[in-house]
Amino acid sequence: MSREILDAMAVLGREKGIAPDKLRLALEDALLSAYKKQPDSAKYARVELDPETADFRVIELIIPERLEAHLIVETIDEGTTYDPETGEMVEPTDPEIDPAKFEEYKDQIQERDVTPGDFGRIAAQTAKQVILQRIREAERDMMFEEYRDRVGELITGIVQQSDSRYTLVQIRERVEALLPKSEQVDGERYDHSQRVKAVIKEVSPSTKGPSIIVSRRDPELIKKLFELEVPEIADGLVEIANVAREPGYRSKIAVVSHADGSIDPVGACVGMRGSRVQAVVAELQGEKIDIINWSPDEATFLVNALAPAEVSKVMMDEEEERVEVVVPDEQLSLAIGREGQNARLAARLTGWRIDIKSETEFAAEEQEQGYEEEETQGRCAAVMSTGRRCPNAALPGSRYCGLDSHQALANQAGDVMPATEAEASPAPVEVPAEDALDEPVEQAS
Repeated sequence: MSREILDAMAVLGREKGIAPDKLRLALEDALLSAYKKQPDSAKYARVELDPETADFRVIELIIPERLEAHLIVETIDEGTTYDPETGEMVEPTDPEIDPAKFEEYKDQIQERDVTPGDFGRIAAQTAKQVILQRIREAERDMMFEEYRDRVGELITGIVQQSDSRYTLVQIRERVEALLPKSEQVDGERYDHSQRVKAVIKEVSPSTKGPSIIVSRRDPELIKKLFELEVPEIADGLVEIANVAREPGYRSKIAVVSHADGSIDPVGACVGMRGSRVQAVVAELQGEKIDIINWSPDEATFLVNALAPAEVSKVMMDEEEERVEVVVPDEQLSLAIGREGQNARLAARLTGWRIDIKSETEFAAEEQEQGYEEEETQGRCAAVMSTGRRCPNAALPGSRYCGLDSHQALANQAGDVMPATEAEASPAPVEVPAEDALDEPVEQAS
């Protein structure tokens, strides 16, 4: 064989990033396939290639009949499969012994050199096809290995084509991803040559390379977009604790600071004049985003999650993971939201089933069923403006629950709440896509 073939394969390997050993094995397999097409070729053989001189030899393996029968039975047993439709065992029709098995019994196998003088045109063409096939397989394997551990990462691609079933997105040269209809946001358009951001949802091997599925609906997309826009999140100073999303309409994100109170997590995500959150909203094509403070106290977190609505009372049933929330009458529709959207997002964000009632409804139920005052140990000591004691559990080491207005009673005389003081947490920052950037975004205090 010409040394030029080995040199050409070495150059090809460097260009494609394929290890030289893989190409050498591919060439040996190609030569063996070419040899098998020769008349009177040996039934069992292998090819040995000298990587220095490019010389090769075809070695026939002379296997005793009893050993051959034993290896064939082993191959049939290993290749037998179960047919779930018929319930029968299906044996392979043309079993081939794995060449690796010959190494186990090499002391019983004789060898002889059967290298032909010339393979001819057909053999050379076969070798070429096998080499090209092995190179494509190696490229697919490398591509799969590159993307298999990147599930959840944010990618930027260019739309190549779009139809009713899926959108094809080119990530880089010769690497494409599928954006199925089920992972698209209703109302979004994906035009040819448009740049889109998405998260990798799934990577699986296929005959044409790795099958990469990306998503625009996954809540992880919001996390990655904020990580891209907010340096404090990328540095780990601010964390997005949870995300609740209705793609294309509204999302709620709970943020927490790990910088010992020196960084306002909501302000960091909003940015100067709303620039950071506006960049995320623009990428999501107008989806509204509420940013709220996460709290380790579940009652406080529930109150924050229902913002911008104000909350009067929170009564939690930890066994059933259910919470009853009482809001002022005029805040009921705001707490529930359009078609229940605000309540749904708050429930997903906190993981609690939320039942929202107005103060009038709650007072009527109190009169009918009575108010249980028996179990007072561990309860918040604050007395509401209505004359009723707060039903929330007190925080460890405190006489009051996690509501800021109740904690403030520790510095005052008595446990009665002022009639004019609202028991609510700060409202979230909501920045619709249509808001202008020339007005500063202010957070209610």
